[in-house]
Amino acid sequence: TLQIILPLGISFYLFQAMSYMFDVKKGTISAEKDFIKLATYISFFPQITSGPIVKAHDFLPQLDRVHRIKKSNVYEGIQLFVLGLTKKVVFADRIGVAVNAVYSAPLAYNNISIFWAIIGYSLQIYCDFSGYSDMAIGLGRIFGFRYMENFKLPYTSKSISEFWRRWHISLSSWFKEYVYIPLGGNRRGVLLQARNILVVWMLTGIWHGASWNYVLWGVYYGILLMLEKFLLKPVLKHLPGVLQNVYTMVLVIFGWVLFKCEDLSYCFSYLKAMVGGFH
Repeated sequence: TLQIILPLGISFYLFQAMSYMFDVKKGTISAEKDFIKLATYISFFPQITSGPIVKAHDFLPQLDRVHRIKKSNVYEGIQLFVLGLTKKVVFADRIGVAVNAVYSAPLAYNNISIFWAIIGYSLQIYCDFSGYSDMAIGLGRIFGFRYMENFKLPYTSKSISEFWRRWHISLSSWFKEYVYIPLGGNRRGVLLQARNILVVWMLTGIWHGASWNYVLWGVYYGILLMLEKFLLKPVLKHLPGVLQNVYTMVLVIFGWVLFKCEDLSYCFSYLKAMVGGFH
């Protein structure tokens, strides 16, 4: 078996380098003549391993300013960093111990425990991803750089569309700007719009990992977003806010099972156990 060691943050390097090339091609920014500036953008250490993904037209202009360490930026940055560190170390890592115990041997637990484990994983992955983002944004702020907010209370969303406007915002906006809109977005009729949504979400799944469960997870969200856009939107508007949130969270939690289980047969066994299939 060929064992390949992947560099840390390789997908972030690639997406930031691609952003630079796309922005230059579109004329959004001029080609950067200073190699140090370009290398700083592509490999800026606070966010390169876990995001947020920073677009060239947002970051490169900031390098043209003189950066001085300011007390207000340091204070704000340390607050964000400590918040992110707390999410990651105090919550995500501790919850992960219990979640991994159940995921490693689901048949040893009853369906209530299995159901609580996936809710625990939903909290774990949020605290993990948003914690890393907060730390990166905080470190950037200390040095005088401003990144976009990457998570805006996604579990308060009232639709899947809203969820993806609040979860990993930098990734969603990257795909929208560089894939969805160039493919035609919603300007070329319903069929092509549906195709564009599906293409974007298959790529989103593959971006998270080279495994079939990630592809299935991406297709799952692509189908959900198409259903919402073309069929469910009028129905959801008339539901009470609490029911909208319950609808969203049930689908999101189910999606995390697909995301967590890299082996598809194991994934389906876990789902079956979750609803009492193995008693």
